[in-house]
Amino acid sequence: MTQNNSASIGRLIRDARMQRGLSPEQVAAALDLDPSDLRAIETGARELDLENVTRIATTLQDPALAPSVRTMHLRIKGPTKLAGAIDVRSSKNAAVSLLCASLLNRGRTVLEGVAQIEEVNRILEVLESIGVQVTWSDDKSELELVRPDVLDLAGMDIEAARRTRSVIMFLGPLLHLLPEFQLPYAGGCNLGTRTVTPHLQALQPFGLDVQATEGYYQAHVREGDAGVRHITLTERGDTVTENVLMAAALHPGLTVIRNASPNYMVQDLCFFLQALGVTIEGIGSTTLNVTGLEEIATDVRVAPSEDPIEAMSLITAAVVTKSQITVRRAPIEFLEIELAILADMGLTFDLSEEYRAVNGNTRLVDITVYPSELHAAVDKIHPMPFPGLNIDNLPFFAVIAAEAEGRTLIHDWVYENRAIHLLELNKLGADTQLLDPHRLVVNGPTRWRSQELICPPALRPAVCLLLASMAARGITVLRDVYVINRGYEDIANRLNKLGADIQVFFD
Repeated sequence: MTQNNSASIGRLIRDARMQRGLSPEQVAAALDLDPSDLRAIETGARELDLENVTRIATTLQDPALAPSVRTMHLRIKGPTKLAGAIDVRSSKNAAVSLLCASLLNRGRTVLEGVAQIEEVNRILEVLESIGVQVTWSDDKSELELVRPDVLDLAGMDIEAARRTRSVIMFLGPLLHLLPEFQLPYAGGCNLGTRTVTPHLQALQPFGLDVQATEGYYQAHVREGDAGVRHITLTERGDTVTENVLMAAALHPGLTVIRNASPNYMVQDLCFFLQALGVTIEGIGSTTLNVTGLEEIATDVRVAPSEDPIEAMSLITAAVVTKSQITVRRAPIEFLEIELAILADMGLTFDLSEEYRAVNGNTRLVDITVYPSELHAAVDKIHPMPFPGLNIDNLPFFAVIAAEAEGRTLIHDWVYENRAIHLLELNKLGADTQLLDPHRLVVNGPTRWRSQELICPPALRPAVCLLLASMAARGITVLRDVYVINRGYEDIANRLNKLGADIQVFFD
């Protein structure tokens, strides 16, 4: 059997498995195989004889194998009083950028402390499907990635790719590896239109031309601009900055990136590229000077830093439940504006002395939050590019404003739909009014009440409902929490250790 035949049969097997909603682990167990062996079959890396093809086909049609996808729900009993301390986990956004950047490296990439969340799982499924060897340590504390010499883009797990927007960050690495390729349109949260035009404009100097067709971006790579490449981003976005950084890493010359995002996940990517041997000046500023390499083949071990968005979630949990808790390992550099606004609203909190994250660069503190009487913010609350208030932290201020005395105006000028999702807080007793798709008025304080809800298709608003539910009297049911699992690892059990009463159940 030829390699082309093996790849074709593998794709048929994978498509049949996915059509039935069966997980690789289910089918591998039924065939008495290791999941990695099944992955090798599905990607065409292992040849099959007719007997084995027949055996696999019979297994895939076995009615005893039930679809693996179960819908997860949460049952929250309130009101809750929290107490104790909780550690902030590593950053979701940093993790996915490092996973995409591992495609640059022909050596062995080891990531420490990667959060085991659905967003990471989707990217890993995509990486495995194109041939990357993915290995977790026994205790899941380390993740090893080894890229093959030739990637199998034809074997890409399209379903997984469409469930995450992070796949757009494959553009930067792949333009150096393949003369042409296609990527499925990116998915993720439903927050309104998010154009990829800044990505395409910024990557053109590297020779990347992209045409949008039905459901895919068709990419063609030509000869890039010679000499020093000066790139000014039309949008100071995180992912577009990361894409250009990854493209510049394999350009053996100087790339000057202006209007770059200096946000936390961009800094983590810079630290990773430095560990690979790439020279980067200006980390933490809006101008990055990147001197890339002809080839990267380095055994490297790095750790993404802690997640400031999770830290803000936990601070909000303390505020809404009027509890005293300590949020440990919070990356203070990316929370200073948020804490300043909270202090102006009357929140009492203490900060420990600073210490360093495992990466040796990110500044961490422990934040102890105390029960406080809050008043509405004097000015509107709105996001800005770092070092301003993080756009992903803005939704938590809707919950906090609902606890505060007075009227708060929240202005989300970035996304068209996210403020609309925050209206779901009204079902729990909040008084929120939508002025337009970008502006929300919140009147407080709120007497939270329990309710049965369906998660909105946006990560942060969904978490806001979970946090508010802990303050509601009675039992709140939050249905279909997949979107929360995209960004938070085992959040229910972690909050339970602080005194919450959250039960996980399935259909």
